[in-house]
Amino acid sequence: MRVALRFKALEPKTQLTTGEIEYLGKVKTEQIKRVAKELIARFPDKFSSNFEDNKRVVNALTQGPTTKVRNQIAGYITHKFSLAQADSTSENMEEETQA
Repeated sequence: MRVALRFKALEPKTQLTTGEIEYLGKVKTEQIKRVAKELIARFPDKFSSNFEDNKRVVNALTQGPTTKVRNQIAGYITHKFSLAQADSTSENMEEETQA
């Protein structure tokens, strides 16, 4: 099952004197986080703290993101899973020292 990503199209901001067009920003961080959180909510068992594996899973589950966007999503997911794993490890260490 592939998830359709919805990113706002970049709209021209101003016309420059050389004929080039200046564009408003890139994909927003909020959009990366929103897509990553949605993927984690829908497919929590498919992700881990391994970036390369997450990159392949994001590529398989989504359609249309560029390589950079795919890597940003996979990196955010990897970061979240690494933090969760570190938190659970520190809690286990605290329980062992108290026991």
